[in-house]
Amino acid sequence: MLEHLRALARRLKTELHALSLAARDPRTPWPARLLALGVLAYALSPIDLIPDFIPVLGQLDDLLLLPAGLWLALRLIPRDVLSDARAQAAAHPARLARSGWGLALMLGLYVLGLGLLWAWWARG
Repeated sequence: MLEHLRALARRLKTELHALSLAARDPRTPWPARLLALGVLAYALSPIDLIPDFIPVLGQLDDLLLLPAGLWLALRLIPRDVLSDARAQAAAHPARLARSGWGLALMLGLYVLGLGLLWAWWARG
């Protein structure tokens, strides 16, 4: 069981690396690029949309949002681009590091969400 989870984690890392390569490929359409960059920013951000210290919900966002976003982004990328990116990711494994851009994006989403919540509440 533990070995199965480790293999799944390695596959997820490889898929994220392939997604980053496919997002940089000029053959990838812009909507797929934007979604891929959003998924990568979320995956590599040091903060989560729902903080991990919140019981159950903190882990559910990692278990549901990230795979769902990855699945959708991979479906939007053309097959030939994705197969090239997967081959390149398998041939040259990269270490995925935390992203400053991902942090900035997540902080921006928090600020936007709080601003919208404040505007809604102030209209009240």
